[in-house]
Order: sequence, then structure tokens, then C-alpha cells
Amino acid sequence: MQLSGKRALVIGGGGGGIGRATTEAFGNEGAAVVVADLDPARAAEAADAVRAAGGTAYPVSGDVRSAADLEAMVAEAVRQLGGLDVLVTVVGGQVAFVPAVKLHEMADADWDTIYEVNLRYVARAVRAALRVFLDQGTGGAIVSVGSVTGFMAAPEQAAYGVMKAGIASLARTVAAEYARDGIRMNVAAAGAIATAVANGVVEPGVVEEIPVGRFGRSEEVAAAVVYLASDAASYITGQQIVLDGGVSVRGPFD
Repeated sequence: MQLSGKRALVIGGGGGGIGRATTEAFGNEGAAVVVADLDPARAAEAADAVRAAGGTAYPVSGDVRSAADLEAMVAEAVRQLGGLDVLVTVVGGQVAFVPAVKLHEMADADWDTIYEVNLRYVARAVRAALRVFLDQGTGGAIVSVGSVTGFMAAPEQAAYGVMKAGIASLARTVAAEYARDGIRMNVAAAGAIATAVANGVVEPGVVEEIPVGRFGRSEEVAAAVVYLASDAASYITGQQIVLDGGVSVRGPFD
């Protein structure tokens, strides 16, 4: 198992989609997991699913927009697991929180919301995890779920693209500042993934705009997160693995 013996906190893993798939993948790969979600019932359900499959998991609830809640999530993970080796941040999006509009139409309050739920909380969680990793003196791995909009245009989702670009920049800085401490940070940059939040009900069939012809699956993103968190990726830091079915490399005449 790729994560045997690892102690992990997954923020945003209680519901469906990428977070839930990541939580269950971590449990299946041998990690002891604390799963955080705004809804305590969803966090408990996710932890129960890991335990039902023979893994170790504990739920915690909190609002990623709250600095105190984030500190409490990390502290609870350390308490339940006896330490921390891996932090995963999953929460994010735009259309689930505010309308998709052109940049000149976007309200300041909506921009601030996207900042809070995509970038600010990640920076706060990363800082809290870094302090734990440094105190332990045994290194650690951080993986954030990002998006191809962080390095491509994001029509009607400018704020989302900006925040995802910020996560990639944060990963590069963490890599440069903490590599000598055995701490790594990487990003799993997703394209169009078939989740209820991102796409609504996805109709079956070929998706012409995507070179591989289909939407990605949450489990595929989760597998990349597992790899980046594992010792198999110990020489990878400050990087993005792109999971977009070839969208970002498609030429204009394809």
C-alpha cells in the first residue's frame, strides 16, 4: 500500500466527488485519515466508509473560511492520529458559491468569497501543517487539488482561475523554502471532472472538446493525490500533475 503508516488530514473529503474519492483512496492505501467537512454528518459518513473497508478514519467538522476552525482541524488531526504526515486540501470552486459572470460584472463580495474558499484557507491550512511538520522534524507532504484554470484562461470564472494560480505559486514557494526540512508541496490540477458540483448531471457519450473523449473521474484525481502524497513521489515538489484528458495541450486545428 502506497500510504501505509501515513497520518493524513483531508480537508473537504466528506461529501461526494474528488474529496470523498480521495478520502477513501487514502484509507484503501493504508493511511490513517482525519476527514474534515463543513457538514459533520458528511464527515462522519466518509469516516464510516473508510472504517467499513478496514481502514482508520476520524471525522471533524469546520468552516474553511474560519481561521480558528482550520487551526482546530489540524490540531484535532494531530490529536487523533498522534501526529501528521500529509495534508490534502480539496475544497474549492466558483459556480457552487457565486454566479459565473464576466470579470467587469463580478461583485467585490463574490470575489472575496472565491478567495476565501479557494486560496486563503489553503494558505492558512498549509501554515498550520508546516508548523506541525517542523515541530515533528520528520518532514511531510502537502497536496492541493487545483485546476487547469490556474494556467489557462477562465472565462466567466476569473476569480477561480486567479486563486488556482495562487495555489500553484504557493506550492513552488513551499518547495523552495522547506525542501531541506523534508517537506514537499504539489498540486493535482484537474480539468473537467464528472462531479455533481462541477457539472451537474453529466450525460454519457463522447465529449468532443476533450481529446480523450470523456470527462475525468474523481477516482483518477484521487489516484494522483495518493501518488503525490506517497514516498514514491519523494523527489517531486513544487509541481503540478495535470489531469485534463489532454485539453491543455490540444492545438487550435485539432
